[in-house]
Amino acid sequence: MKIAVIGGTRGLGKWIAAFLSEKGLNVVVTGRNSVTGESVSKKLGVEYTPDNLKVASTSDVVVVSLPIDVTPDIIRGIGPEMKKGSLLLDVTSVKEESSRVMHKYAANGVEVLPCHPMFGPRIRSLDGQVVVLTPDKTGIWYDKVLKFLESENTRVIVTTPEIHDRMMSIVQGLTHFAYISIASTIEKLDIDVKESRKFASPIYSLMLDTIARITAQNPYLVYSIQTKNKFIEEGHETFLKTFTELKDMISNENEEDFVRAMSSAAKHLDDIESALGRSDKAISAFSEELSILKNLLGREVGLRHIYSGKIHIGILEELTPDYLTLKQNNSITRLKLSNVEVLKNDELRNWKLKNYPQKSFDISAVFKDGCDPEVITDTIKNLKGVVDAEVIDTYHGSQIPAGNTSITIRYHVIQEGAPNRVEKLLKGFGSQIR
Repeated sequence: MKIAVIGGTRGLGKWIAAFLSEKGLNVVVTGRNSVTGESVSKKLGVEYTPDNLKVASTSDVVVVSLPIDVTPDIIRGIGPEMKKGSLLLDVTSVKEESSRVMHKYAANGVEVLPCHPMFGPRIRSLDGQVVVLTPDKTGIWYDKVLKFLESENTRVIVTTPEIHDRMMSIVQGLTHFAYISIASTIEKLDIDVKESRKFASPIYSLMLDTIARITAQNPYLVYSIQTKNKFIEEGHETFLKTFTELKDMISNENEEDFVRAMSSAAKHLDDIESALGRSDKAISAFSEELSILKNLLGREVGLRHIYSGKIHIGILEELTPDYLTLKQNNSITRLKLSNVEVLKNDELRNWKLKNYPQKSFDISAVFKDGCDPEVITDTIKNLKGVVDAEVIDTYHGSQIPAGNTSITIRYHVIQEGAPNRVEKLLKGFGSQIR
């Protein structure tokens, strides 16, 4: 199967190309800038071409991942050139127009599937992510796409382009508009945001992080969403009207109406307890990781940088609410706490197995009869630097005192000093090393 990602050299298109390539699929990306295209294709291990028409005519699946305002024109160009039995889909945030154009210009025998992934290119997997599909009718490709998404633990929503755009006018249009308005207001008030965080409640910090995530997006994309979705204007007008009404209640010290309006809005949100539970989890997530790290001070810790994916391993020497310091051999690494996540024990062990050289050792020790070799090997496995251990021989003979058993254990290490720890452990069990 050959998959073309039109606009696959940046943003979500680049993420899609990388994701599908990692799944072993044959991916070709296109982009206007050939220097960028060649660089991205080399990095991702995919093919690059500047020719949209050629690649569209030879591919089994064509994914259009371009700015909203240029997507219809590109579809008008490539749709008629696509081969019979292929699939055309787009990933724009506004579905009515792209859906109309795809159905009008796709060649006979080409299946059309308007699609909207509800995430950006910063995610690492599809686990738990939402993808909206707005098919006019379903076919063979729809079933394949649905099966693939479900196999990746994706939450799939199937609806119409109109319903999608109506919902997006709130999910994206209204929320983006409100958050950008707050950010601009803070800027105009000349508030030092870093200083304000020192006074912050957890909710304020969480809100700032959410606003930062929104305003860090491509502003041209956000503007296109605001202007191309026909339902957003109504949301803007209602928001401004409601804002004015609430402001008048405050200015006129109308407590009764303000309380009534706020209570009514809360009631309309529905299932407040679940909302409070989810927000509690979000608030506690950061402090929980801080608590975990606090207990690891002076010990080895593995950290993953959430943006670069780079793994940092070392002794946790210092910890503040904002930064941590790792020491590995003679080097010191200082990392921003918000940019890293702690590796679980299994994750750290697996990373070491892939990246550290292994050595194997055999050791024989005499134990009292009745000892449990499984307990011994399991305990050895938990030693620092040991990755595996197994019993390869047990022996009773003239060289072994009556009432005793000689057990030979083979263990594998990825760290110097581990053999000494194994020997010390076995002596601690009361055994005699042979």
